[in-house]
Amino acid sequence: MAKFLVQKSAPLRGEVKISGSKNAVLPIMAAALLTEEKCVIKDVPALRDVDVMCRLLESLGAKVEKDLDNNRVNIEASGEIVYEAPFDLVKMMRASILVLGALLIRTGRAIIHLPGGCAIGKRPVELHLKGLRALGVTIDEEQLNRGIVDASVEKLQGDTIYLDFPSVGATEVIIMTAALAEGTTILENAAQEPEIVDLANFLNKMGARIKGAGTDTIKIEGVQKLKGVSHHVIPDRIEAGTFMVGAVMTGGNVLIKNVLPNHLKAVIAKLRECGAYIEMTEDGMRVRGDMSTLRSTDIKTLPYPGFPTDMQSPFMALLTVAKGPSVVIETVFENRFMHVGEFNRMGANIKTDGNCAIIPGNKALTGAQVVATDLRAGAAVVLTGLVADGITEVSQIYHVDRGYENFVDKLKALGANIMRVDE
Repeated sequence: MAKFLVQKSAPLRGEVKISGSKNAVLPIMAAALLTEEKCVIKDVPALRDVDVMCRLLESLGAKVEKDLDNNRVNIEASGEIVYEAPFDLVKMMRASILVLGALLIRTGRAIIHLPGGCAIGKRPVELHLKGLRALGVTIDEEQLNRGIVDASVEKLQGDTIYLDFPSVGATEVIIMTAALAEGTTILENAAQEPEIVDLANFLNKMGARIKGAGTDTIKIEGVQKLKGVSHHVIPDRIEAGTFMVGAVMTGGNVLIKNVLPNHLKAVIAKLRECGAYIEMTEDGMRVRGDMSTLRSTDIKTLPYPGFPTDMQSPFMALLTVAKGPSVVIETVFENRFMHVGEFNRMGANIKTDGNCAIIPGNKALTGAQVVATDLRAGAAVVLTGLVADGITEVSQIYHVDRGYENFVDKLKALGANIMRVDE
C-alpha cells in the first residue's frame, strides 16, 4: 500500500496551477453518452475517479480515447449501449450513478447498484429517483430494497420537480434526463454549484435548451437530439481552496493559477477572517499567510454558495494552529468528522458533539501515523503534517489519488517536505 511521508516544512512559496474540476468532469463525461457523436473534453485531470469513469463508459459500449498526459478524453458512444453498469466499477465511485439518465435515454432501461465512494455520509439517491419518477421512469421497488436501481421508461415527459434538498447529483441526473424528454421540465430548489453550470453549458453546446443553471430554478426544454462538441472543464475550486489553506497555515506566499475567484467567495472570506492576505492579479490569485497573526474563526458548511463541505476538513487543519478557539458545524454530511481522530493523534485536542466540532487552536502538533479517512480528509492531514514536528505517515492515500492531480509534485514544487512511498 502506498503512503505519504510528510515532515514539517518551510512556508509554501511559488506558484501552482490548478487542474480541471473532478466534480465537473465526471458528469460531463457521463453526459457524452447522450449523443452518438464524438465529444472532446479538455482540461481533464489525471485522477483515479476519471480513470474509473473511462472504464465505466467503455463497459457500457462507448469508445473512449484517453490522453491524460495532455488532459484530454474523447468519448464516442455511436454503437450499441449496454444498460447494466458493472458492479465492480460502480462500487469504486459514487459518481457512477450519473450515467443513469443517459442509459434510460439510450436504451429505455438502466440497472445500477447503489454506488460506493467516500464513507462521509449516506448520500442517498432518493432525490435522483424522485425526479426520474416525475419524468415517467418506473423504478423496481423490490430491486431497490436490495440496493439495486432497476429503472425503465417508455416515454420521458417533462414535469415540475421540487427537490427537498439541493442535491448536486440529483440536479445533474435530472437535467441530463430532461434534456431529451418531451416538453418542459422545471426543477425547483436545484443545486447551484459551478459544476452544475459547467454541465449545463456542455449540454447547451450539444443542443440542449437549459436556462437558470447556477440558480435555484432550472428550466429545461426537451429536444429530440444532441450533437458532439468540444469543451474545456472549469478549474477545480476545491483543489484551489486546499492550496490556499496550505499557503495560509504555513505562513507562505503562493500564486494560485487557473482559478475562478467567484467560485471561492466563502473560502476567501473565511481565510481573510483568519488574517490571510488575498489579492487578485492578472496571473491568478496571490495568497499570503502570517503565522504570528493567524486568527481563529467559525465555519458552517452549506450548499453552494455557502461554505463548501469539501473544504471543511482542510480548513479545520488550519484552525488547529490558529490562535484561539473555533467552532465548525457540518450540515451537509453526517459522517464528515472522521478526520478529527487523525488530527487528535497529532495533538489537536478537538472535541465533537453531533455535527459540531470545537477546535481549541494554538496547538503545537506532532507527527503521527494517520489515515486518509476520505478524499478531502487525506489532503487535510497532509497539510497538518506540514506544520507538525517530526514525521507524519499518511496511509490509505488512494482516497487522495481520487481527487488531486499530482498532489505530491505540486506541494514539493512549493517547498513542501513530502514524499510518496509505494510499498
